Amino acid sequence: MWEAGWAQSQPAHLIGIIGGLDSFNQQSSATDWVRSVVRRNRRGEAAGLYSVCSANPWVLKAAIGQALDDGAALSIESTSNQVNQFGGYTGLTPGRFADFAGSIADRAGLPRQRILLGGDHLGPYPWRQEPASAALDKACESVRQCVLAGYAKIHLDASMRCAGDPDGTLDERVIAARGAVLCRAAEEARGGAVPGPLYVIGTEVPVPGGEQAAAGEPSVSRPEDAERTLHYSRAAFLEHGLEDAWQRVVGLVVQPGVEFGDALIFEYDRVKAGRLSGNLPRRPELVYEAHSTDYQTPKALREMVEDHFAILKVGPWLTFAFREAVFALSQIERETLGRRRGIRNSRVRECLEDVMVRDPAHWAAYYRGEEEDIRIARMFSYSDRCRYYWSEPSVETELDLLVANLSAHRPPLTLLSQYLPVQYEAVRAGILENVPAKLIEHQIRGVLRVYAGACIG
Repeated sequence: MWEAGWAQSQPAHLIGIIGGLDSFNQQSSATDWVRSVVRRNRRGEAAGLYSVCSANPWVLKAAIGQALDDGAALSIESTSNQVNQFGGYTGLTPGRFADFAGSIADRAGLPRQRILLGGDHLGPYPWRQEPASAALDKACESVRQCVLAGYAKIHLDASMRCAGDPDGTLDERVIAARGAVLCRAAEEARGGAVPGPLYVIGTEVPVPGGEQAAAGEPSVSRPEDAERTLHYSRAAFLEHGLEDAWQRVVGLVVQPGVEFGDALIFEYDRVKAGRLSGNLPRRPELVYEAHSTDYQTPKALREMVEDHFAILKVGPWLTFAFREAVFALSQIERETLGRRRGIRNSRVRECLEDVMVRDPAHWAAYYRGEEEDIRIARMFSYSDRCRYYWSEPSVETELDLLVANLSAHRPPLTLLSQYLPVQYEAVRAGILENVPAKLIEHQIRGVLRVYAGACIG
């Protein structure tokens, strides 16, 4: 399905690692480059990288374009429930996902050595309804397949309770022990390959797939809690003979106090995060990884990088921007082609709503309130749960029709001004072609440029 989507639209889910080609040369590996960013950030330089967590083909195309413009390395990151040995919700195994990503990079002219594949929340989450032993076995196989497929950045996350586990939050020592078992599976799959994968540990984040229903402002992680996570993790790694792997831990997932919900954003406050940012662990040589940084201001993202939250995750904001552009083009299509004979207008928004109502699995647990509130959230929520439905065949058909209609009948500038004012100015300036694919990409690139600006040291 995903390969077909690319072939039809020529437009998918990335980490953009920002930096000049002078720091990423033909002899470098992507892991070398990441470690150099980590070292520079720890020295006090405002150097970082951002991770684009999305499976949308239009997002991938835009991110590749941004990386090429920036002279950047790229990496694709998938979550444990998105891609695994059983296909995940994308239908792709790690090997197929890696091949798919590589082929897209080839089309865009990006050398594969500038690609860093990453796995996010790799652990028992997709199988948490099973007993812990069975869930962990499946998680180990998923990690193994990721490493064999070339994934080089592995976030080990065994924080979730499985069937039979005691009620409440898992004991930190149990989490660390299970994380070490996952790491051992990765190291066994690696064999003697050099360089070895980089690891990210820590779990103070929402579950794979997005934010939890906001119950209030998130609390910033305490330095003593971060230190305890490192202590237990190191002990578990050493117990399993993983001393070398421990030296390749480059990221610790913490909560810097940022989050978003359906209609609210919790902004970064560097004063509140001061104790955590001022107590970066001395060993191993790592930086903080911050999830759910979507919708933060350019100033906030820049401050986060300066404060050692040097790995920034973004996902829903990118598909939110994609959806904004598609809905705007749909309005333009109706205004310009709605009454022309012989032209069928697309029904992208209506089709998207239909498939979401028929299959509420990806949004029902997230949206609350009156039916009208839920209807608005399905289409416009910051959490952007509609991102799971763009690959539905009926939605893809309608989107293809929208693009075809407005490629044959280009949007009038007056309507671009009304519905896509930023793109209107770019078209007027002669730096953007007035065709739907370019207009959509430009809207997504607006978000990517914010992250690029925050991460360039």
